[in-house]
Amino acid sequence: MSLRKRLQNMPAHEMLFTGLCLAFVGGLLDAYTYVLKGGVFANAQTGNIVLVGIRLVTGSFSGAINAFLPILTYFLGVFLTEMLKDKMPDSVFIEWQHIVVIIEIVLLFVVGILPPQVPDEVVIVLISFTCSMQVNAFRKTRGLPFATTMCTGNLRSCAEKLYKFCSFRDPQNGRDALRYFLVILLFFSGAALGALLCSVLGLRTAWVGSGLLLVLLFVLLYFK
Repeated sequence: MSLRKRLQNMPAHEMLFTGLCLAFVGGLLDAYTYVLKGGVFANAQTGNIVLVGIRLVTGSFSGAINAFLPILTYFLGVFLTEMLKDKMPDSVFIEWQHIVVIIEIVLLFVVGILPPQVPDEVVIVLISFTCSMQVNAFRKTRGLPFATTMCTGNLRSCAEKLYKFCSFRDPQNGRDALRYFLVILLFFSGAALGALLCSVLGLRTAWVGSGLLLVLLFVLLYFK
């Protein structure tokens, strides 16, 4: 039986390959902003909220604004994906998840061609927007809830599934734990390779993420 036939009852955006590819890109983008854009994580909005509070109390109002901008764009990215989901029917060939991936591809390509003189905040805002759309559009892999731009929830779910497998010997929990582990591993691999590529390609490392998402787009369309 062909791969396409075996996956015909599974939404393409929930395939394990989709989750692994997005997790790799999520790790790469976090490494990108950390290594090249002032040691910050574009996905860590909890940390940014803490920074806003600290900087307001300490009188660093410009710093508070800089930390607030990624929060705002992250919020807007989620809002936009919800609008796309509401406005686009599932029956069309180009689904709303495809539109999200296309927007990500374009934004990361733009990030890669921006000159070094562009303020770090601009790049961080663009990547935060990209990541927020990604994490809101792709919430499941094989029916399991997961995140592609952060690992805290994935770690918790992996540990939970592993405990249930060890305690009750349920093979499904074992498979679920393995899938979470693979997502975490690919996120880590994306971060590690991203850090390496930043030292070689510099700002154009964003194009690697854009290229991987282009491959993913073709896969999503093929299995539509």
